[in-house]
Amino acid sequence: MEPIVTYKERCRTCYSCVRTCPVKAIKVDSGYAEIIYERCIGCGNCLNCPQKAKVIVDRMVKTQELLASGDPVVAVLGCSFPAFFHNYTPGQLVAGLKSLGFHEVHEGAYGARLVAPHYARAIADAEQPLISSHCSAVVDLIERHYPKLLPNLVPVVSPMMAMARYIKENLGPETKVIYLSTCIAAKFEIQSPELAGLVDVVLTYSEIELFFRRRGINPTVLTEAAFDGIDPQHGRMFTLSGGPFRALDIKTDFLDTETVSGEGEVHTLDIVRDLAAGRIKPRYVDLRFCDGGCVDGPGKNRELTLISKRNLIIRYNSSTIPYRTAAHYQDAQPPQQLTRSFSDKSRRLPAPKPDDVRRILHSTGKFTQGDELNCRACGYNSCREHAVAVFQGLADLGMCLPFNLRSMEEDRGRLMQKYELVTRELNKQLGEDMIIGDDRDNDEVVALIRQVGPTPTTVLIRGETGTGKELTARAIHRLSARADKPLVTVNCTTLTDSLLESELFGHKKGAFTGAIADRKGLFEAADGGTIFLDEIGDITPKLQAELLRLLDQGEVRPVGGTSAKRVDVRLIAATNKDLEAGVRDGWFREDLYYRLNVFTIQLPPLREREDSIPILARHFLGKARKKLNKPLDGIEERALAAMRHYRWPGNVREMQNIIERAAVLTQDGVIRLENLPSVFRDIYGERAGALPGVRRTSFKAERETHLGRLERNLILRYLEESGGNVSKAARLAEVPRRTFYRLLERYGITLQRSLSKQPASDSGSQPNVL
Repeated sequence: MEPIVTYKERCRTCYSCVRTCPVKAIKVDSGYAEIIYERCIGCGNCLNCPQKAKVIVDRMVKTQELLASGDPVVAVLGCSFPAFFHNYTPGQLVAGLKSLGFHEVHEGAYGARLVAPHYARAIADAEQPLISSHCSAVVDLIERHYPKLLPNLVPVVSPMMAMARYIKENLGPETKVIYLSTCIAAKFEIQSPELAGLVDVVLTYSEIELFFRRRGINPTVLTEAAFDGIDPQHGRMFTLSGGPFRALDIKTDFLDTETVSGEGEVHTLDIVRDLAAGRIKPRYVDLRFCDGGCVDGPGKNRELTLISKRNLIIRYNSSTIPYRTAAHYQDAQPPQQLTRSFSDKSRRLPAPKPDDVRRILHSTGKFTQGDELNCRACGYNSCREHAVAVFQGLADLGMCLPFNLRSMEEDRGRLMQKYELVTRELNKQLGEDMIIGDDRDNDEVVALIRQVGPTPTTVLIRGETGTGKELTARAIHRLSARADKPLVTVNCTTLTDSLLESELFGHKKGAFTGAIADRKGLFEAADGGTIFLDEIGDITPKLQAELLRLLDQGEVRPVGGTSAKRVDVRLIAATNKDLEAGVRDGWFREDLYYRLNVFTIQLPPLREREDSIPILARHFLGKARKKLNKPLDGIEERALAAMRHYRWPGNVREMQNIIERAAVLTQDGVIRLENLPSVFRDIYGERAGALPGVRRTSFKAERETHLGRLERNLILRYLEESGGNVSKAARLAEVPRRTFYRLLERYGITLQRSLSKQPASDSGSQPNVL
């Protein structure tokens, strides 16, 4: 198992891990950044991810299993522990660890004393510069990225591994060793095949503190206990800056160029590069990847400064430390076998040619050196370094911020052009000229729209179905200061109570079956704009209460949510119901009625707008001409005369559908009376003699009208006698069944309704309407 895990769903590709990784062991692909473990040196920099997308694998379960196994489990404290556990005395910390179930507790600083003789011999026999091998991050850096320097590594295990071997040689191989440290690289080190089985688990200090909290252990109230190992004495200085020279008994001088010490990422990398290039040739180089020595490792205490931590270590070293060395360690000999070997683990990536780099730079809009901003937003030091990473498959082009900004600006320009074109087209289709007519009622409605449009007032639009309530709402929105914000329309009759509540107010994940993710409601989507609720008289009392709260407080609370969010939405509502009767009968809230009925617009039915019928008819003829792409020249007077005296139960919407149907049927580009449903021919026939100003038609036309009405009545009679059986009715009429079907279609007779209607007479029951 790899020590660091990546949560793909948390990654937001901010490239902070790429930016902080010293060896670029991060691959950005498929929308997230993952670690390339073959290149990773375990420095732990990527754990500073602001989204917590990369975290240390929890080894506490493994630790609990070891403590419960019955085998002796020994805790070894890293040299820097006094700088982290400064709230406890060393004895209290030992007591807390033993309360967790540890058999013994040791100081890892003794490991520096164990490897000191081996370092002395290696330096004395060296014929080339030696590099310390006690920092596993440095060892991984050389093995994976500078294999040329493998012979320069001191062939000695780290103090951590020396302690593990020392303990297991004295307590037995069944003993389990758990090392506590700030070092993340140590978690990688114990997975090395050569060192496997020495240290069983590496835990950070933070994990041990969490262990204490979960077990309810407070070390500050415990009686101090003593360490079980051997006092490391000046080995405790190993963790400090320059401390390894003291702990390993290496003599140094301020002016000595034979020994070099480097700490921190920048210094370590610079020294390694100098060594690889042959620019420096010291006798011994002591390197540690963390700043300030081991006290400032990835698992450090972030409450204290480096100076404070250094003082804590020095104060600890000079204080009285409780030790009760176990009997089996008093005469124990140090392990003789503390050597180790190193191997080339480098993963060689393909090297791009200059043309490859140039091609990638050009694809991100960098054609000259002046185009290379080297902004480091992608995480790489330069645009060329990023181009190399793209070629090697470690990065993608989308990581380039300037390129993305230019692309977004170009896309924005294209979208603005499309938006302007669409807006102009919509304005043609949905502009104010759509509210047309030549009657006083229409003029009054337009005047009210112009008055209320620029205000934020709630509007209630009332009228029969098909009178243009949604069209009126759109006109109000276009005249408002919110015209550049969204207009959201909702038909309250098309959704169930629960679905409508979720649509309007949104819901939280898990609020109900099927709510697999958080979802914004339409009120939140319309924030800053207008929402139009059609048929508001159909919403349930529960939704009425939620809507009233929104109007009063300006807040929406999603279904299943506990917190509300403020929204700024103008409400336009419409209904064809008698809300006053609803208030009296109790199915509509009185307080909501008064909140909605601030400004009312009453839309007249089309039957009361007789003067506007010809204008509307010609307008819909023009729309049908565009929609059908068919030459349509006009509407004959007979058809218009019949339309003026039709009751129009479906109002304007019905007229639009009838005109479109007639436009499909006409053969010569003129909508005639015969192209309209038969009810219009009946109306015209009944009123032709009484209609002032209507031109008399020819004998032939009037004859056809009367014959058609007679033929239709005969068909209805045959259907009634046959009980609606078309085959039987055709036999009674002595005509082929196919011909009878064509007659049914010609006169607009539907079988469902024909049986419930008596044959139309001249005195006037209205025939069926398609």
